[in-house]
Amino acid sequence: MVDFDVLVLGGAGIDTIVRVPELALPAGDNLPVPPIRDYVAHSGNGVALGFHALGLRTRFADLLGEDEQGALIRARYSAVGLDFVSAPAPNGTPRSVNLVDAAGRRFSFFDGRHPDGYLFPEDFYLPLVERAAHVHVATQRTPAVWAAARELGISTSTDVHAWDGEADWAWPMASEADLVFLSSAAVPDRIDDVMRRILAEGRASVVVATEGEAGSRVLAECSGPSVLRFPVARPERPVVDSNGAGDAYSTAFMSRWLRGRPLPECALAGAVSGAFACGAPGTHEECITEAELAAAMQRAGAHFIPA
Repeated sequence: MVDFDVLVLGGAGIDTIVRVPELALPAGDNLPVPPIRDYVAHSGNGVALGFHALGLRTRFADLLGEDEQGALIRARYSAVGLDFVSAPAPNGTPRSVNLVDAAGRRFSFFDGRHPDGYLFPEDFYLPLVERAAHVHVATQRTPAVWAAARELGISTSTDVHAWDGEADWAWPMASEADLVFLSSAAVPDRIDDVMRRILAEGRASVVVATEGEAGSRVLAECSGPSVLRFPVARPERPVVDSNGAGDAYSTAFMSRWLRGRPLPECALAGAVSGAFACGAPGTHEECITEAELAAAMQRAGAHFIPA
């Protein structure tokens, strides 16, 4: 029995955002900055809130600490009506401190908080899988999800972020998901090779790499050996903060991919959603709705020309 369009596993935390003139340490030992704020954030959070805003029946499951950060997260989901289930996190709630410069670019110091090698209890997340039509995995701590989803015929996706194509932590996720997202940040000069490895050696039928201001790349079984390149969408409001733009891209891309839409349409949806996210301060504070996405895609379509 399918109760949810999407189950998102893992990836909730708190971002403490510090706005700075540039992503470099100035001389001296002190710099006055605008107000420092905490935001409910991290990748699974962005995907879950994004799907929820787009009208998909979404359930989010993660481990949280019984701490102030966990309370902030639970309050946010209660306020927006996101279906969220949690279990206790042994070391508390994950956190990040993100520096954001005047152009909206960011650098993140990530405190994953969970002990090395720690895995989520299977009796917490596996019963949720069979009730979903699709599972997005935002943590390497649920390894049993892949076999369970395949046995049930459920599609899967993941985001391995700035993976260098070699580090061991990401390959179990990149090799098992049907749809894989990553960033070119760690390997800008060989991102195509990393994408081809995932497609050739893993189970994915589609691999997507985001490149910030340079747009995105898509490699798919159905489109031949060439990596398709897509531009960014023209922002419709001033760019103030790129935190969460990658998650906004992947969520909107998946919203079309799950409907079986063509890849250029999926990439356009992702680009429009990513540009929208850059117009709001903080992380995942504003998520584009289905009506807003459809209208913005129509406006952007004439200027969205693959390379």
